[in-house]
Amino acid sequence: QVQLVESGGGLVQAGGSLRLSCAASGRAASRHAMGWFRQVPGMEREFVAAIMWSDASTAYSDSVKGRFTISRDNAKNTVYLQMNSLKPEDTAVYYCAARQGIVRTTWNDYMYWGQGTQVTVSS
Repeated sequence: QVQLVESGGGLVQAGGSLRLSCAASGRAASRHAMGWFRQVPGMEREFVAAIMWSDASTAYSDSVKGRFTISRDNAKNTVYLQMNSLKPEDTAVYYCAARQGIVRTTWNDYMYWGQGTQVTVSS
């Protein structure tokens, strides 16, 4: 079992920044790939970014590439999502997720999920 707890969401104006955190605990958390997804009501959960604990290799969706940065702190077992140049269309509930093995970009490839944190970007 892997437990995930997100924090850092909130309300920000367009062009602003937020940093989300995902604290991981439980068995072999460091052998997992960690992903960030987001979801708006009525839409499917959308891939945002992912990172491997082992070598910090990353993947990003085209919609956030160049604006968002995913990173991890091994000592704290925490993954971060730094979000810059935020746009109103980034408004969503953001979820942290974990899976054994390599990075995937499809939400149903991930077994463990956090509770989600709301990000709202005003225009």
